[in-house]
Amino acid sequence: MADPGEAAPPPSAPLPQLVLELRDLVVDYVKQETLIPLRQLGRYIGFGIAGALLLGLGVLLLGVGGLRALQTETGDTFTGDWSWAPYGITFVGLVMGGVVTWKARRTRRDRQERKERR
Repeated sequence: MADPGEAAPPPSAPLPQLVLELRDLVVDYVKQETLIPLRQLGRYIGFGIAGALLLGLGVLLLGVGGLRALQTETGDTFTGDWSWAPYGITFVGLVMGGVVTWKARRTRRDRQERKERR
């Protein structure tokens, strides 16, 4: 006879039902830990590529606009032997902009790393 203070053992489910529940649990876990993060990563990469393309297009148009302005708005300054100068000025300006952006990005990253070390 069972002692009245003892709890009755829980009824066990049939083995096929336990196997199905385990399979469902594993499938849900795999979706949660792999598929959902991969979708989020894909969205992040997609927006990153789109942003990079748009910024690149903007810089390209800015460079072409600056070149065109130097060629047309300076009168006869850059004609003849100096016809190469607007291209050089535009190139140097774009390279300087890239260097400033690169250094600002690196400085920001270094500052964040120092903050994380604290």
